[in-house]
Amino acid sequence: MAEPRRELAAVILAAGQGTRMKSALIKVLHPLAGRQMIGHVIAAVRGVGADRIVCVVGFQGTRVRDALAAVPGIAFAVQEDQLGTGHALQCASEALEGFEGDVLVCCGDTPLLTDTTLREVVREHRRHDVPATLLVAELDDPSGYGRVRLDSRGFVEAIVEERDADDDTRDVRLINTGVYCFTWPAVRPLLDRLSPDNAQGERYLTDVMALLADSDRPGRAARLADPMEILGINDRAQLAEAEAILRDRIRRRLMAHGVTFLVPETTLVDAEVDIGPDTVIYPCVLIEGASSVGRESVIGPFTRIVDAHVGRGVELQGWNLVSRTTVPNGSIVKPYVRQGAE
Repeated sequence: MAEPRRELAAVILAAGQGTRMKSALIKVLHPLAGRQMIGHVIAAVRGVGADRIVCVVGFQGTRVRDALAAVPGIAFAVQEDQLGTGHALQCASEALEGFEGDVLVCCGDTPLLTDTTLREVVREHRRHDVPATLLVAELDDPSGYGRVRLDSRGFVEAIVEERDADDDTRDVRLINTGVYCFTWPAVRPLLDRLSPDNAQGERYLTDVMALLADSDRPGRAARLADPMEILGINDRAQLAEAEAILRDRIRRRLMAHGVTFLVPETTLVDAEVDIGPDTVIYPCVLIEGASSVGRESVIGPFTRIVDAHVGRGVELQGWNLVSRTTVPNGSIVKPYVRQGAE
C-alpha cells in the first residue's frame, strides 16, 4: 500500500527594502525577463509542487500584494519590523496553521533558483527523514557569506557568519544559501526559542540549525550543483547579470524544443513567451509579455512582438511592430508594417 502523499508548502521571504538598488521600488518587484523578480521564485516553488505559498511582506507590503493579486494560490504574512529570517518565518506561522508537511523557505531576491534544485532539496530532506535540510554551495570566493561546517555524515554542525568567523572558519568555502526545507511540526516550536541576543538584535534561521545540532536529530546539508543559482540581487549590476542568465536559459529551452535563433545573443524573449518548433528567429528580435509564435514561422530582423499572438506559418519580414493583436496563420507581413495597438 502506497504511503500518503506528504504535503509541501513554500515560504518566500520578501519583506526587505533592498537599499543598494537605489530605487523607490522594492527590490523583489524589479522586472527580470518579463517577470517581476519574485515571480521567478514563485514559479520555481510552484514547479516543485508546493500546495501552499506564503509570501512574507513588510516594506511596501501593499505594493507587493497588489502586484501579486492576479497570481492564484498566494497567501501573505506581514513582518512589520524586519527582525531577522527566523522572525519572518514566525510571522508566516499563522498562514501555516494546521499544516503538517514540509516547508521550503526561499528568499524573494534569488530569481535564478530552479525547480530542479528545489526538488532535489526536498528529495534529500525526505530521503534522510531529518527535521531540517539546508542548501549549501561551495564557492571559490565565499566572502560575505556565512560558512557551514559539516560532520563526516553530512549533518550541519555550525553556521558561522563571516563577521564572527576566525581565520580557520574563513577558509571554509561551503556557504549558507538561505534555502531550507523544514519538517514543519518539528521546527515550528523551535522558532519560539530563537534569541535576538546578537549584534543585530535579530532572530535567525541559522539558529534553528544550531538548536538541532545540539539535539539527537540534527539537520543535514544538500549541495547545490550550480552556485550561480543562488546569486542574490543587491544592486543594478547583479540585476543585469541575472537578466542575462535568465535570457540565455529561455533561449536554450526554446532551442531544445526546436526553435532556431540565428544569432541567439541578440534576441530577447520573455519568460512567459511560447514559440512553436521549426520557427526561425532572425537577429535583433524582441518578443515580450504573454506573446506566442506558432510553429514554422519566420520572424525577421529588428522585429518587436508585444502581448501578441502570431499564428502558424507566418512570415514577418523585418522591422515590424506587432502589439496586442493576432496575426492569422499563413500571413506574410512586409517590412516596416505595424499591427495592433501602439
